[in-house]
Amino acid sequence: HVQLVESGGGSVQAGGSLTLSCVASGWSMKTQCMGWFRQAPGKEREGVGAIDSDGQIVYADSVKGRFTLSKDNTKVALDLDKLRPEDSGMYYCAAGCWAPALTPRAFTVWGQGTQVTVS
Repeated sequence: HVQLVESGGGSVQAGGSLTLSCVASGWSMKTQCMGWFRQAPGKEREGVGAIDSDGQIVYADSVKGRFTLSKDNTKVALDLDKLRPEDSGMYYCAAGCWAPALTPRAFTVWGQGTQVTVS
């Protein structure tokens, strides 16, 4: 019933920027706890950032100061700036958390992912 769709991924040079977007059908994102995760081949899925219904945001230390998470009633966006090769991976949008968290188990709904490659 609920579907999340990510977009905005691509291939960029180190130091460049991308903006990822996640849209959802079925509910208003502004009232939802949302998160972004990423996963590189052979590695565990890791939290990038999460935002709750009150706008409280948590970021992974590895992206703090470079990535910016925002949310309104239609989408959740992740602005990726000053990208590094180690930022490469499949980026996933997630929803359903009860508090902002960087753990996948805190989320119940996931998108299909969008690929980010930094060279």
